[in-house]
Amino acid sequence: METTSDRRFDPNVAAQLLLDIAHEQSVERVLQKFLRRAVERPDIVCMQIWLIGEGDLCSGCSHRLRCPDRSRCWHLVAGQCRPLGDQGANDLRFDDPTGRIPMGLGLLGSVAATGEDRLVEDMDGEVSDIVGVDLLRRHGVCGCGAVPIVYKNDLLGAIIGFVRGDMPGHSRSWGRVFANQIGAAIANARAFEEIQRLKAQVELQNSYLQEEVVEAKAFGDLIGRSAALRQVVSQIDLVAPTDASVLILGETGTGKDLVAHEIHRRSGRRDGPMIRVNCASIPKDLFESEFFGHVQGAFTGAIKDRAGRFETAERGTIFLDEIGEIPLEMQGKLLRVLHEKRYERVGEDRTRHSNVRVIGATNRDLKKAVAAGRFREDLYYRLHVFPIHVAPLRERRDDIPLLAEHFVELSVKELRCLRPRLTRAGVAGLEAYDWPGNVRELRNVIERAVILARGGPLQFDLPVADPAPTLCASKARSGHAADPEFLTEAEMENHQRENLLAVLGKAGWKIKGRNGAAELLGIKPTTLLSRMKKMGLKRP
Repeated sequence: METTSDRRFDPNVAAQLLLDIAHEQSVERVLQKFLRRAVERPDIVCMQIWLIGEGDLCSGCSHRLRCPDRSRCWHLVAGQCRPLGDQGANDLRFDDPTGRIPMGLGLLGSVAATGEDRLVEDMDGEVSDIVGVDLLRRHGVCGCGAVPIVYKNDLLGAIIGFVRGDMPGHSRSWGRVFANQIGAAIANARAFEEIQRLKAQVELQNSYLQEEVVEAKAFGDLIGRSAALRQVVSQIDLVAPTDASVLILGETGTGKDLVAHEIHRRSGRRDGPMIRVNCASIPKDLFESEFFGHVQGAFTGAIKDRAGRFETAERGTIFLDEIGEIPLEMQGKLLRVLHEKRYERVGEDRTRHSNVRVIGATNRDLKKAVAAGRFREDLYYRLHVFPIHVAPLRERRDDIPLLAEHFVELSVKELRCLRPRLTRAGVAGLEAYDWPGNVRELRNVIERAVILARGGPLQFDLPVADPAPTLCASKARSGHAADPEFLTEAEMENHQRENLLAVLGKAGWKIKGRNGAAELLGIKPTTLLSRMKKMGLKRP
C-alpha cells in the first residue's frame, strides 16, 4: 500500500536528476533519463515529451484536415508509462514515433498559444488526441498537466504528465523547473550534435578534397589561347551564374573536372563546398550510401551514421565525374534528387532537402547508352540542360606551348628539380604529337622530361612521325613532273647530310648546350654525335 512517505517529493533527488541531464550530449539520452526517473514516482502514471518539429508526415497524418499550417507540428519524441496491469497496455507505445498533433489543437495547442502551464481534471475533451489517452482513462487516470519547454523565450516543446488522483501540489513548481532545465539541456545537446555533424562533414569534405587534389595534379588550370578553349570559357560564363545542371563532355584527360571547378568558382555557390564523386570507382552496392549516406545498422559494416556526398555538398556543387557509370537502378533515385530536391539516407525514414547544384561529366556517348537501355532517357535530358564539350588536345594545338610552360613551372616546384630549358624544337615536337591521353598525358611527359633534363634542355621521347621529305631534288633530277614521288636511299642520306650540315653551321658547330645543334634538332647530343660519326662529318 502506498504511504505518505512514498509520495513525498525529495528535492535532493530532483537536484541530482537536474545535474545528470545537464551533462548529457544527446537529446535522446536527456529525454530518456528524465522520463525513466520521473515514472519512478508513485504519483505519476505516465509521462510524455512532445517537441515542435517540421511537418514531415502530412500526407498520411490523421489530423491533416484540421491542420491549417503544415509547416510545423507537435512530435511525440519520448514517452514512458508505469505497468497498468492490462495485456493491451504492453502493445501500446506511449513513445510512438509517428505521433503528431497540429500546433493549434487541444491541450498542446493551448500551451503553444499561451506559453503557460495547463492542468486538466477531465480528459474527455482537449486531451483526446494525445497518444494512449483512451487506455489511460480506462485505468482510472483522470488528470494530467502540461508544462511548456522553453529556452531563451523560444518554445521547444512540452511535458505532459498523467496521474490517477489529484495533481500533487509540488508538481506545478517543480514541473516548471524541470521543463526549463530540459529546455537548456536540449539546446546544449542539439548544439553538440550540430557541432559533431559539422565536424564529420568537414572531415568528409577534407577527405573528398584530398581525393580531388590527387586527381587534379594531372591537369593544369584553364590555360590556353585556342578558339576551342575560348568557346568553353564563354559557355562557363553563361551558365555559371545560374543553378542549371551542366553536362561536360569530352575525352579522358581533357580537363573536364577543371571546367566543373571553374563553373563552381564563378557561381553564386562559390562559398559552398565543391564535392567530386568518381562514379567509376564506387562499388555497385555502395552507390546509394555514397550519394545519400546511411544510418547506423542500415547494413553490414554501417557502424555509425554517415553523411552522403549530397549532404556534404549542401549549399554547394556536386560534380559527378564519369556519370555514365551509375547503375541503372540508381539512376531513378538520382533523377528524384534532381526533380524534387529530396532524398533519404539508407535505413532512415526521414526525408532530407537537397540544396545542391549538379554537374556531370562523361567520356561516353550517353545517347548511345540511352538507345541501348543502359542510361535513362529522362535522366539524360535532365542532365543535358546545358552541355559543354571540351575539345581534345590535338584540336587545341595552340594551347600546347602555354600548357607546356605551365607544367614545367609546376614540375620544378613540386619535384624540386633544377629548372630546365624548353626549346623551340621541344615545343615543335610536342605540337606534332596527337596526344591520345590529352592534357593528362602532356603533364606526365613533361614531369618525366624535367626529371631527366637535370637543368638542361628538355628532351621528349614521343613517337612523332618524320615529316615527308622534299621531292624537289627528285623532280629536278628527272625533269619530268610525272615521275614517281620518292627518293632513293642515297638521296635520303644526302638530304639528311645537307640538313645536318645546315644545322651545325647555324649553331657554329656547337653540339650541346643552349642553342646547340642538338637542341635545335630536338635530339640528344649523343644521338647527334653518332649521326655525325656515321656520316663522317667533322668540324672544319
